[in-house]
Amino acid sequence: MTWKVLSGNYAQSYAALLARAQVVSAYPITPQTSIVEKIAEFVSSGEMDAEFVKVESEHSAMQVVISAAALGARTYTATSSQGLLLMHELLHWASGMRAPIVMGVINRAVAPPWNIGADHTDTMSQRDTGWIQLYAESNQEVLDTVLEAYRLAEHPEVRLPVMVTEDAFYLSHTVEPVDVPSRADVDRFLPPREPHAVLVPGEATRLGSFTGPDHYVGFRHQVGEAMERVSKTLAGVEEEFREVFGRSHGGALPTYRTDDAEAILVTMGTSTTTARSVVDELRSEGHHVGLAKLRLFRPFPDEEVRALARQVDRIGVVDRSYTFGRMGPAATEVSAALYTAPHRPELTSFLAGIGGRDVTPEEVRRMFETLLSAAPPRTHWEDLEEAEEMRVHG
Repeated sequence: MTWKVLSGNYAQSYAALLARAQVVSAYPITPQTSIVEKIAEFVSSGEMDAEFVKVESEHSAMQVVISAAALGARTYTATSSQGLLLMHELLHWASGMRAPIVMGVINRAVAPPWNIGADHTDTMSQRDTGWIQLYAESNQEVLDTVLEAYRLAEHPEVRLPVMVTEDAFYLSHTVEPVDVPSRADVDRFLPPREPHAVLVPGEATRLGSFTGPDHYVGFRHQVGEAMERVSKTLAGVEEEFREVFGRSHGGALPTYRTDDAEAILVTMGTSTTTARSVVDELRSEGHHVGLAKLRLFRPFPDEEVRALARQVDRIGVVDRSYTFGRMGPAATEVSAALYTAPHRPELTSFLAGIGGRDVTPEEVRRMFETLLSAAPPRTHWEDLEEAEEMRVHG
């Protein structure tokens, strides 16, 4: 192994290098650009044996990697915010064709108004396109998760594309020590892709062409079945990763100090780090609180959430986006998972970190205080309430 001080974006770049991605295509967009700039350096120096395809838009970048994947290549791309939205049509193509593409997405607010801060609206708006979605908390987790994503995407039980996401600037442009594994160890964990259902030049084959209602439903059902197998497959991939590299990131829903908790907060991405420190502070004050990190959002880990709910009466979910429903998107999914659960704790939705605002320890403490007070469940716009307070008292 080699320790390097890397940004989250460079962690993505090194992971694509170590995974031996063969075709890379992307279009620049803040705050993603430095990922593919670094990959371009790897390719131009000869350190990375890959075809780097320059295109005029994110839509075209996704078409390039879909086409390359259809020919059996291991592919990588990256984007953010409006760029991900421009890919929307082709995201469906990628999953419907069962293309094992890995894409880094730097979570950024969606315009208008223009904003480049961390916000999960971009990926949440694509949650029904058939892509697996994994959310990282640290730069080390970014690198490791990209490597795991290739194993997951190419696994015969799955064969679906994967987004590995990281919060804009909190990870993308912030540096920390990262253990960059050796190529030999990565090769041991991640063998070359085994082509499956690919086009062969010179042979009469077709992929993704027209089909009628009598067969179309079967294809959609196959994608659904593959999604159903992701959680179990991810657990196996993580165990193999631990055996090779000596570390694990806890599966779909890793927990922290939840065994005797009276209230549990569910977080995603970098807000988890802040929330974990608040849990420790509240525990030292005698409060029984815990934390669960929602690392896998698509497919949603229903069984893990139900298991968590068996031991607690109050759950709060922190969303870094809002999708015009009764609650934030992750809270909505938790609510759906608990609908048929034997024990249904009270559920409170917290909206925080919108548009790149900090999720502060003081905010997280207020969330736990709300849960412990047994206040009636509702949706709390933490950012809005704080902004209004600043406007009144500023």
